[in-house]
Amino acid sequence: MKTRLIGAAAALLLAITGTVAVTSYVQGADQRALKGAATMNIYVVDKSVPANTPAADLAKFVKPASVPASTVAAGAVTDLGTLTGKVTSAPLLPGEQLLDGRMVDPASLLVPGTAPVPEGMQEITVQLGPDRVVGGQLAAGDTVGVFVSFTEGAGPKGPTTHLAFQKVLVTSVQGAPAEPTGKAAATAPPGPPVPAGAMLITLARPAADAERIVFAAEFGTIWLSKEPATATGDGTSVITKDGFYQ
Repeated sequence: MKTRLIGAAAALLLAITGTVAVTSYVQGADQRALKGAATMNIYVVDKSVPANTPAADLAKFVKPASVPASTVAAGAVTDLGTLTGKVTSAPLLPGEQLLDGRMVDPASLLVPGTAPVPEGMQEITVQLGPDRVVGGQLAAGDTVGVFVSFTEGAGPKGPTTHLAFQKVLVTSVQGAPAEPTGKAAATAPPGPPVPAGAMLITLARPAADAERIVFAAEFGTIWLSKEPATATGDGTSVITKDGFYQ
């Protein structure tokens, strides 16, 4: 019995020794294969990277690696600083090389005719006639003033109008002016075309402002002014019939 136990222990020791020897040989083979070969320091994906991940956050998902130059793909990233301002165009998987071609300008991922939504804001759409949206001459990226009017009985002094919000970002415009064609184009008066119907204007605002815009659309009326960054809103107040001429 004792002899069997000694034999089993010896066999186990030999197995462990053999495994260590094989592992060491394989690791040594990798090192021998790299020895004398040209290498490059690049970045490889260590953790899955979601699409639209900013370059500034990539350090949490990738790691530097020294690999044979012959295996380096075209556009492999060697310096994360070269990706400033870009985002991932698609998900990246662990093990793949980080490539410059997988990083793009955020604007290129937007649907044509839209503007990016600032972080923390919501989008809200209002349907307005062209006369209420500067004759329809608005585009994504413009900023507008939002004037709200309520009818008789809505305020303490009757109807009211007020510039409720300023420098509001327009993220989308649907129902853009249609260019005249054929004879209509030849006889059309000079000036920008006017939309034939209502337009859908999407605005980006914090949640508290978005609910007030919805309230105004439900129980009042809305007008938009084109309000660039240089425009001022000085001197505005709640306008009533009694105070209109004051």
